[in-house]
Formats: sequence, C-alpha cells, structure tokens
Amino acid sequence: MLLLHRTACRYAIRTPRLALCSRTLSTSFRRSKDPRLGDIGRVIEDEYAVVRDNYETPKNPIILAHGLLGFTELKLGGSVLPGIHYWRGITEVLSQKGIEVITAAVPASGCIEARAEKLAETIAEKAHGKSVNIVAGLDSRYMISQLRPPNVRVLSLTTIATPHRGSAFADYMFNTIPPHAVKRIYKALEYVGFETGAFSQLTRKYMAESFNPRTPDVDGIRYFSYGATLEPQFWSIFGPSHKIIKRIEGAPNDGLVSVPSSQWGEYKGTLVGVSHLDLINWTNRIKWFFWELTGSKRNFNAIAFYLDIADMLAKEGL
Repeated sequence: MLLLHRTACRYAIRTPRLALCSRTLSTSFRRSKDPRLGDIGRVIEDEYAVVRDNYETPKNPIILAHGLLGFTELKLGGSVLPGIHYWRGITEVLSQKGIEVITAAVPASGCIEARAEKLAETIAEKAHGKSVNIVAGLDSRYMISQLRPPNVRVLSLTTIATPHRGSAFADYMFNTIPPHAVKRIYKALEYVGFETGAFSQLTRKYMAESFNPRTPDVDGIRYFSYGATLEPQFWSIFGPSHKIIKRIEGAPNDGLVSVPSSQWGEYKGTLVGVSHLDLINWTNRIKWFFWELTGSKRNFNAIAFYLDIADMLAKEGL
C-alpha cells in the first residue's frame, strides 16, 4: 500500500483542500483527553512498548501474509545489496521464541480473489497439512469463506488495521481523480507489472454491498482483530490521508484505515499512537530520535506486538 499512499498523498496535497518490563495499560487517559476517540474498545497505549521475557508458544504454525503492495523480500540491488524484508525482524524473533512461522507472498495489488487463491496454494505447499493460525487480511477472509481449500486447515484469523468496511481514503481518491485519469494510472501501473484489481475493492461501497455480504465468517474458526489510531506529526506522510478519513468517516484512524473499519470478530483493542507503517516494524530510528528530543517515549514495538499475538493464540489453545 506504500506506493499507492505516496502517490495519493502528493495528489491530495495538490488538490484543494529487547528489554524487560511489566505490562502497563491505560484505558482512561486517552478517552478523557480526546473525546473523539469514541468507542474503540480496549485502549492499548504502551502495552507493547518493549519485549517481555516470557511468551507462550502456540501449538500450530502462524501464517504471516502481507497486505496491499506488500512483499516478502524486495531486491532493489539484485544480488549486490541485501533485500528489504516486509516483516522486518518479526519473523526472526518469532522463530527464536520457538514459534513456527510461515510467510506467504501474494500478488501485490491483485484483486482479493486472486490473492486468496495464491494464499491457499502457499499455505498448502508450506504447512504440509498442519492446522494454522493466519495473521493477514481480506484475502484470508475470502479464502476461508469462499474457497475453503480442502488441504488448508485454518484455526484462526487475526487481522490488524484491515479495512473490513473499506476506507474513506479510497473513496476520496476515486471521487477526486477523474475516471480517465484513473485509467491512465492503471495503465502505467500495469505497464511496470502491477495488477490493479485491488484498489477499487477498498472502497466502503464495495465492502458494504459486495464483499461482506458474500463473505460470511465460518463456524469453528476464531476471528480476532486489532485497530490503530494516531494524530500525525507535521512531518508524517499520513497527515493528508488521516485528515481525509477523519473528515469523511468522523473516526480515529492510523492514516489509512479507521478503527471502526478494523473491527471484525473478537476485537482485541486499539493501538494508540501507532501508524500503518509502525504495525510492520517499518518505523525508522530517525522518527524516534526526534520524538525523544521532544520528550516523547517510544510507545510501540512491533516485535513485542506480534509476540503477544502468538502468546494470545497459545492461551486460546490454538
């Protein structure tokens, strides 16, 4: 989703307007400070600031499947430079804790249906018939509900800031960019090898009228979800999109997906002060350096978050 977001932000701007710790959790401070947060479930403010020393290990493998415009490893310099890993540091630490992790690559910007088919193939190939817990998004919901591959046994699906009800930012882009311009953008993306089927599927209308009605949950499979919200600093790339979503949906969001849209199944809580990039450990050291200069402490560590998801799955007997 990174390329789309950067392009969209530029367009929107031109248009008119490992340490030890005990868990700490604040459920009232943010609500009292900012009434706009509304009903966002359990408020997770700094529970995942650092890595704990003890986590339980789930019985079954965890499948990590990337989101829109994601990848497993990106080679920008061929064999000369090391690749860029989507799950930066996360898979390594999970494995070190004895958790079996399988990463799945799906078409970066293909339609949900095509991504779901590839996901099913990858799980069947790599899990070797084992039951699995999936951490992914809409592709997995479709695979579980509609494809139901006989050689893939899913115990649970955990989604993180997934647009289950679409995104107002996608609505804005399709309402702002003329149809002929959209066709040119699609043609340019397809020319360099990007599929374009996923983008229109992110609108709220598509999710409400097409995807969700035909993609019911499956009995016997556990569904968990997390959302995220932040108030972007002036230098954040999520500033324009965050304002658009807040204005249209009137809801807290992480710069791409609102909290209400993220809620599906058993909602585990809202990560406060966390962006869409923070969620996959892509936050750079420069950001935290500036935060420390202004007296702010690091409130989120993606590695601690994913370890806790594994711990949660283990405690659920999965």
